[in-house]
Amino acid sequence: MSQTWVKIYTSQDFMKSEIVRQVLIDHEIEAVLMNKQDSSYKFGFVEVYIHPDNFDKAIEIIIQNEL
Repeated sequence: MSQTWVKIYTSQDFMKSEIVRQVLIDHEIEAVLMNKQDSSYKFGFVEVYIHPDNFDKAIEIIIQNEL
């Protein structure tokens, strides 16, 4: 992944990370998932990345939405 992205959220639950990503997209913040879970046993993490310019706004959205 390019160094222009920063991690904003990490979870072991894929759906929680997807909800965070979708909420950020709904607020016009480009966000992508990086699934680092093992495909067989489902351990590991799913991470949400955004552009650094949107970091403060994204944190505020995550806190306001209690994600």
